Amino acid sequence: MNANTLPANNALDGHPWYKEPWPWAVIGGLSIVVIAGIVTLILALSSFDGMVEDDYYKQGLAVNQQLQRDQVATEKKVSAQVMLSGREVRVFLTAADAASLPAQLQLHFNHPTRDGLDQDVVLENAGQGFYSGSLTAEIHGRWHVYLEDQDKTWRLLGDWQPDAGNPLQLAVQGTSEKSP
Repeated sequence: MNANTLPANNALDGHPWYKEPWPWAVIGGLSIVVIAGIVTLILALSSFDGMVEDDYYKQGLAVNQQLQRDQVATEKKVSAQVMLSGREVRVFLTAADAASLPAQLQLHFNHPTRDGLDQDVVLENAGQGFYSGSLTAEIHGRWHVYLEDQDKTWRLLGDWQPDAGNPLQLAVQGTSEKSP
């Protein structure tokens, strides 16, 4: 064999290129990156996290109206205790003028990260400040909770983890505390 000519299989050690580990390591690494990119693209296109609102500007303008509702709750000295047993919700509502308690309340459970899990419950007056209603599905984990009257003139806000077994105290200032 002449020193200036290469063997027919283009391998200096007598093995063809596809029997060497280095080309496969390079091809394998690049293939993994391409597959991971495709999977990431599919996940990004097929799922929606619901975190960005389309009308964020209008929601920003409505902040003052929401704060006025908190002020009305403060003036009326409204407070509530929310209790949960399975899917049954009970609320005990107190106010400075107990005679003006509404016939219905709206209780909203908003999940902090997953919009599709949010639930709204209509609570009917059961007498003496007690209201009751039912969830469509049981809830677990942490939730943003707000309670409002049917005319949406006041509201109470709080964060709650019902799994802990403690009722939620919704105070007049829009803050919440868990009962011991």
